[in-house]
Amino acid sequence: MPEKYFEIRWHARAGQGAKSASQFLTEAAEEAGKYSSSFPEYGAERSGAPMKAFNRVADVPIRIKSNVESPDVVVVIDDTLLTNPDVILGLKEDKFLLVNTTRSIEEVRKLTGYKGKIGVIPATNIALDEIKRGIPNTVMIGALVRATDIVPLDAVKEKTKAAFSKKFSDEVVKANIRALERGYQEVKLSE
Repeated sequence: MPEKYFEIRWHARAGQGAKSASQFLTEAAEEAGKYSSSFPEYGAERSGAPMKAFNRVADVPIRIKSNVESPDVVVVIDDTLLTNPDVILGLKEDKFLLVNTTRSIEEVRKLTGYKGKIGVIPATNIALDEIKRGIPNTVMIGALVRATDIVPLDAVKEKTKAAFSKKFSDEVVKANIRALERGYQEVKLSE
């Protein structure tokens, strides 16, 4: 019987932090005692071009190295990509779509045609409020953790502190922790 991995596909535009978020999630999962992999897929390598990143998380070693075709979660960092049919390609109705948007769940459902569970969060607005930069990936990781329990929130907080304190001031670290917590607390989930 093949191993079952928890698989995530990220959709964004190059430069929006999907690759970094995917890598960060993998590192947090590994530090929480799980196996994990992360890798990006680029089309045209220019800032603003649509791109994808992928995660696999498991309790067993991950042997598969291909792209994620049937994700458990799709994370969309840029809601201008919602009308692209590739966004929900392979996403079954018992899975989950998480979107950085100020739109309602109903609007996202109408734009995508996706009938499964949807989560929305204004991650860019939260990032601007807390971090003072429009980089939503920390907020999106908080929302993803809330929706999936893929890794414990405390493990992500510890990873955030460890990673950011090497390069940034204490205030920047605290701002990212606040952004992470707000993503966790403020994501709106459909029934």
